[in-house]
Amino acid sequence: MEKRNSFSDGNVVIKPTREKGEPLVGPNAIMVAIPSVLTNMVDLVHAERAILEPFSPFKLFIAKKHKDLPLALAGPLLGAPQGAIVMEKLIALGAKRIWVLGWCGSLQPYLLIGDLIIPTTALSEEGTSTHYPVKKRRRQTSPFLNNRLEGALLRANLPFKKGPVWTTDAIYRETEKKVTAYGKRGLLAVEMEMSALITLAIYRSVELAGLLVVSDELFSLKWHKGVGVNKLKKKSREASRLLFDLCMGEGEGSDDG
Repeated sequence: MEKRNSFSDGNVVIKPTREKGEPLVGPNAIMVAIPSVLTNMVDLVHAERAILEPFSPFKLFIAKKHKDLPLALAGPLLGAPQGAIVMEKLIALGAKRIWVLGWCGSLQPYLLIGDLIIPTTALSEEGTSTHYPVKKRRRQTSPFLNNRLEGALLRANLPFKKGPVWTTDAIYRETEKKVTAYGKRGLLAVEMEMSALITLAIYRSVELAGLLVVSDELFSLKWHKGVGVNKLKKKSREASRLLFDLCMGEGEGSDDG
């Protein structure tokens, strides 16, 4: 149960804004959590580094899209607080549809390293989302964006699973009891940002979808790491290309509303 903060509805002192010299971006933006995946994606699509305010905790790259405003690629990011900072800035720069590419740890024996997940909802064990009051609105990723993502994955012949995930601030407190209990409840994986980003998207009235690549396995209660495994690298590259092509594809202008 979310704890109610009686101060959460007041006017804020610091507002997310577009600072002088920062670019305007198009309606789509991709947040890339993992540094190596972001580097590979930037190289893959020949994106250019953009200017951000001094001391920004992430990098911003832009990819040109004909005569339209550029597609933004932002990251890396780790955890709900930094994820919210990145997303707030992207919204301030003009983004209306946020696509998140990240890694996660599998809680299910049928999800192995390199497999793909579309998160629909998230169990929150992080402290950021409570600062964004959304009352009783359903906390879920965008069905519209999820449908587009599913269609792209099917066309690319990339298998995936769709369902709830567990978001935690504490990677060293993923206890055996929690892994077992949340797995039995049907949660697919554990990661560190989705519940906060889902809540922020609802609060700011933007759309959000995620595509997670299984980077390690926890379901056996033994930590099986996938970093450096060729399948993880390959699926991360394929996911990067798919999201980029989806955002840059024809027909985007029809639903910018």
